[in-house]
Amino acid sequence: MLLTTTNTLEGHKIIKYTGLVTGEAIIGANLFKDIFAGIRDIVGGRSGSYEQVLREAKDNALAEMEEHARRLGANAVIGIDLDYETIGQSSSMLMVTASGTAIVIE
Repeated sequence: MLLTTTNTLEGHKIIKYTGLVTGEAIIGANLFKDIFAGIRDIVGGRSGSYEQVLREAKDNALAEMEEHARRLGANAVIGIDLDYETIGQSSSMLMVTASGTAIVIE
């Protein structure tokens, strides 16, 4: 499946728009506490473990969105947008949302 943030696919003809697709992933507060407890691995102002967890959440959201598109019969998703939001009491959780338009291309 082809995934892109652009609204068109150069060299491909869009045959059908199958609909809006989304995927979500939520990281809980305990995970954040564990990450900050292990802050020792910060190098150059960046936390490798924190970035890895965020990357995994993003990948999970994209995978869920892709599966939704497959169920609609799509073979590509265009216009993908990734959003990161804090939710829950005291903003104790992070939600990553991926959304896009599922399409069928030649």
